[in-house]
Amino acid sequence: MQTFRKNFVCLGALMASLCAPVYATVNITLIKPSVASPQPIGTVITYTITATDTAANPVAFQFNVTAPGGTSMVVYDFNTGSGSSGTWTSQPMVWWPSLCTEQTQSTGVVALTCQPVEGTYEIEVTAKDFKTGQSSTKKAGFTINPIVTGTTPVVQATANPLVALFGAPACPVGSAMRVYFQEASKAVPAVTTNWVNCLASKTMNFEVAGMYPQTSYHMFAQTETGGAITKGPTMAFTTGAVPAGVQTPTIQVNVPAGTKTDTAYPYLLLNPHQYGGGPVYPNMATDLAGNIMWYYNRTPPQNLVMGRPLQNGTFLTIQSGQSWNPASGDKALLVQIDLAGNTIRETNTGIIQQQLLALGATDGGPCNTIASPAPVGSACLDDFHHDAIQTLPNGDTAVLVDIEKIFPPGTQGNTSGLPVDIIGDMVVVLDSNFQVIWYWDTFDPAGGGQGYPLMPITRTAILNETCGAGQDGCPPGFLLGTGIAPLANDWMHCNSIYYWPQDQSGVAGQLIVSSRNQDLIMKVDYENGGGTGDVLWIMGLGGNFAFNNIYNDPYPWFSGQHEVGIENNGALPMSMFDNGNTRTSAPPLGLGVNCGPYDCNSRGMALNFTESNLTVTPALSVDLGVLAFSGGNAELLADGNYYFMAATVLVSLSTEDSFALEILPTPASGLASVVLNVQTTESYRGWQLVSLYNPPIT
Repeated sequence: MQTFRKNFVCLGALMASLCAPVYATVNITLIKPSVASPQPIGTVITYTITATDTAANPVAFQFNVTAPGGTSMVVYDFNTGSGSSGTWTSQPMVWWPSLCTEQTQSTGVVALTCQPVEGTYEIEVTAKDFKTGQSSTKKAGFTINPIVTGTTPVVQATANPLVALFGAPACPVGSAMRVYFQEASKAVPAVTTNWVNCLASKTMNFEVAGMYPQTSYHMFAQTETGGAITKGPTMAFTTGAVPAGVQTPTIQVNVPAGTKTDTAYPYLLLNPHQYGGGPVYPNMATDLAGNIMWYYNRTPPQNLVMGRPLQNGTFLTIQSGQSWNPASGDKALLVQIDLAGNTIRETNTGIIQQQLLALGATDGGPCNTIASPAPVGSACLDDFHHDAIQTLPNGDTAVLVDIEKIFPPGTQGNTSGLPVDIIGDMVVVLDSNFQVIWYWDTFDPAGGGQGYPLMPITRTAILNETCGAGQDGCPPGFLLGTGIAPLANDWMHCNSIYYWPQDQSGVAGQLIVSSRNQDLIMKVDYENGGGTGDVLWIMGLGGNFAFNNIYNDPYPWFSGQHEVGIENNGALPMSMFDNGNTRTSAPPLGLGVNCGPYDCNSRGMALNFTESNLTVTPALSVDLGVLAFSGGNAELLADGNYYFMAATVLVSLSTEDSFALEILPTPASGLASVVLNVQTTESYRGWQLVSLYNPPIT
């Protein structure tokens, strides 16, 4: 039976408890850029949007852009504004006008490639009251003029003194262009940007990065047409100094690059991440001697997570900032940035929660709508964490999010007598417009749905890790509090995603997900968005695979592992940083004080495995000489050497540092042969790169 009440209409299932006046309206009253149109290429523009809502509910704002010759792209997805009494103002929408298109890179990866172009951009703003469902959309134009008006290229500075903007005249459609740059005073190897497809009658504009401060460079455009490459005029550019307000850490080279170091990978990309206070350093790239060549600094500084450097000179980052839950903005933003630090696009946990609910993912809703104490069975999405990748077909993005869920007293052996908050994970896949299209929920096995028998909710974290509200290295813990067990069980702590282009049976597009607190690696049936989400196998101690212990290692399996990926575009081996948390713990779980000379440190590991007979054989398992209890990553270099980042190493009672290590591929389980050792402040992860335009795809 339907019930009607004069002048009101009740909302659907998502907002069943909320009713709103049928005459409620949302109206955009202001779309204001920080500078007047037109402006030259390279201008950064900040928009302020104001809207009114007769229902006096919070209003969220979305900012879309259609570039000249492009399609509409969400630059900032719906996020709440500030205000009251029916008038709401958006957060600042800081926009770098550019045309973004999906282009296939030399690695075969489809990546979103952005470059500024001249012409009139269409700005479309939507303001929406998510309680009533009412919205308003308005459009405005903004014209961008070229910086190149003749036949000579132009090079100019950007807001980042180590990044130049190179503009070149238009090139023929069907051709491609890149920029070649080199130190003016040294005969050192040159660096090139990515190839970018030429545009009809539009100038070509590139961000050039990976240069030393206060150094002169020569650079020119190369145009490829039908296999022939032509060179444009050579231009000069001198970088600026790193600003005094950008605090960079001390870097110490313990083992310098030598004849056995893979110097074809001359950059180190570092993701400093200080826990427990102390200075906050920018993300940065250095040479192999620790000299800075690029940085990204937020104002004010923050400990952000660099998900991955991408194949197009951009980066996926996880940042703190305002979202829909007023209790916390910690790691609430997924932001793709360019080399100059401009935001290309951004989404947030609030709109991701709404999109997940629309797909039926009841575990992924907002936390601030759940009663306190949270009832058994309730669940919500906390934050983005640990990893975001973009090697999926069509430029899709996969990101990890924390999920809290309340279970009955006694679950996982909890003795408090209260319901238990258990932390799991989702892998959320976004399309090329940052909209949710697929998800995988680690709690599904607990409900008997998707999943795998070896991963029931009764299987506790191996070392019984827990999280308190606001604890370093943990999600916010929104559901903790009165009536709930005081500590949440950190059940999974997934920390990396790898996209497997084709598995050993020929199936395309599977996901490999690493769970640190379970010491396990899972293959998830993704199949480029058509998969079931089932866990197809589990690798690790207690999983499906048998370990072929050719080195007679007393504890051959990995534990607490980070950044699991399959090298050689998925052809093997599987590499990882083996932190060794369980292996180095006290008996009976680990070797503890009984471990031998090569068992009490973290290891660099590479594993060959076969899916048909479920066996694992180590290709590499070596002691890295330090124990990193968290963070880290692994990478196979072109000459066969390996790079490992030992991310969080206790070097004194009060100091945690990181070690960027390149080692020889010596397979034995003894001490690694280190050919590069660069020590710096505590980081979460880091990579060794050919250039900022050519990161690894694992």
